[in-house]
Amino acid sequence: MNTQDKKTAVLPVARKLGIVGGLGSLAGGDLFFKLVKSRAVLADQGRYHFLFEQHPFKDVLLPLDRDASMTARKFYVFQVCQSFEAGGVDAVVLPCFASHTFRDEIQQELGIPVLDLMAALAEHIRRIAEPGTRLGILASDYVRHSGLFERYLGGDFQLVYPPEPDQRVLMDAMYGLNGIKDGYLQGVPLEGVYQACLALQARGANLIVPGLTELSLVCADLQRRGLSVLDINEIYAAAVTTADDEPTRAPFKLGIVGGVGPAATVDFMAKVVRHTPAGRDQEHIKMVVEQNPQIPDRTANLLFDEADPTLALYATCKRLESAGAQAIAIPCNTAHAFVERLQPYLRVPIVNMLSETVAAIARQHGSGKRIGLLATSGTVQSQVYHHAARHTGLSLLIPGFDYQELVMNAIYGERGIKAGFTDGLCKEQLLLAVEHLCELGAEVIILGCTELPLVLSHCDHFQVRGHSVALVDPTTVLATRCVSLAGLPA
Repeated sequence: MNTQDKKTAVLPVARKLGIVGGLGSLAGGDLFFKLVKSRAVLADQGRYHFLFEQHPFKDVLLPLDRDASMTARKFYVFQVCQSFEAGGVDAVVLPCFASHTFRDEIQQELGIPVLDLMAALAEHIRRIAEPGTRLGILASDYVRHSGLFERYLGGDFQLVYPPEPDQRVLMDAMYGLNGIKDGYLQGVPLEGVYQACLALQARGANLIVPGLTELSLVCADLQRRGLSVLDINEIYAAAVTTADDEPTRAPFKLGIVGGVGPAATVDFMAKVVRHTPAGRDQEHIKMVVEQNPQIPDRTANLLFDEADPTLALYATCKRLESAGAQAIAIPCNTAHAFVERLQPYLRVPIVNMLSETVAAIARQHGSGKRIGLLATSGTVQSQVYHHAARHTGLSLLIPGFDYQELVMNAIYGERGIKAGFTDGLCKEQLLLAVEHLCELGAEVIILGCTELPLVLSHCDHFQVRGHSVALVDPTTVLATRCVSLAGLPA
């Protein structure tokens, strides 16, 4: 390679693998050893970074009998995987058959892949065995009765298990006092496993398949006795160091900056639910909400230079990021005056409710319509809707001074919406402002404060004192956009 080639050569991207330890300390250590000495790693030792993480797991010594509870194991595995994801690990190695009975549940909550031990085992068997081969399975009672092997191998192979007496011998050899999990790899425990293997051969098994990662610790001894036994740690190590990680995306999760205001947040969430085409609970969108009413008032800051809400908004968005949100919604029109300050410091996008609203108006009503804006004085003064409208060729009408005061009183007054009222004086004040904008020529009116749709609804033909006007609710627009971001037809 010449000097120029050396300058332009692209080094392979390092691959960081996190290994969940503690579910069987000796088997986990054996897997780590086999990963380090695997052909792929020895050929390119600079490419692979391994992070072995093991914490105290109180149920590790309990035998995996048929009715064993997986709750503590699930929580342990999830917590370790979650720390791997936060630490920038590319993929998780999970050397535990029992944990693969709930691998799909763990994967649903992560944005990095949990590499499938059973898929690696099944692929290896399909390479070396003919369809219909009788496979003898050595597994714990729990895994045996979970249907795990049937799901991965039952369609192509015949599966047999040891008779019950030999299964009890196997369980004792693994989990009993001075068993293989305790590090006793010779003598009575080894003979117990050997007896179970002979029982499988007597049932016609041509190949003995491990369903316990600890079997790798005695696999060589069994092979020397002439048994055709697979080494699961050898197989798993080869698979995870040669496979390219498929991009894994956790189910879409929407982060919501709540409390601005509190009732509007609940209203927005209801609209997301209402516009999601779901036939059952599990088809709805994940939402994580920080209901933070202590965020300083946006209008008070914009109009009177009171407390700045920028940091509180940013901190809330960062917590939503940390909770796994893939997009952030802020159901507050006035807060969008601060979005341009926040977005450069966030990894996930804030869905801009104002831009989405004016774009929706242009699509549905055309760019030639005259648009009225009902909003807080802070939103009006910040010109955020005006800027968004100019990008789509729309022009805005705003209420005259007296009518703008009516809008503010309808929102902030003693009998206003933020005080919990949605009828009576506040509604009459808003209807007067709507009529005023219609008289100015408005054909479409934006309900540009998230409290307003609690009183007036999204409507294409709203009648008010002889005028017909379309009312556009930005929170409805935002909700439908968030549904579409989740890959669902709104």
